[in-house]
Amino acid sequence: MKISKNEVENIAHLARLKLDDLQKEKMAEQLSHILQYVDKLKDINVESVKPSSGAAFMNNVLRDDQLQESPGPGVTLANAPERDEDFYIVPKTIK
Repeated sequence: MKISKNEVENIAHLARLKLDDLQKEKMAEQLSHILQYVDKLKDINVESVKPSSGAAFMNNVLRDDQLQESPGPGVTLANAPERDEDFYIVPKTIK
């Protein structure tokens, strides 16, 4: 599939990129090569290949959730730089 310079300009506009004419030509050529490669991949026969979710077959090793008592604000706020009773005080971020 061939990508035109006009299509590259449209993509650059959507991505908010400023490209000069030389860059547009180069990008059109590179995108065309990528799409030609994808077209080749569509022609590959994968009927006998088993589906997989990744290159390595791994099992997640997760521990079971355990219900625990909350340590309380004394422990959770012990290292807070500033606090107001049971709350963190953080710098204002909106002007």
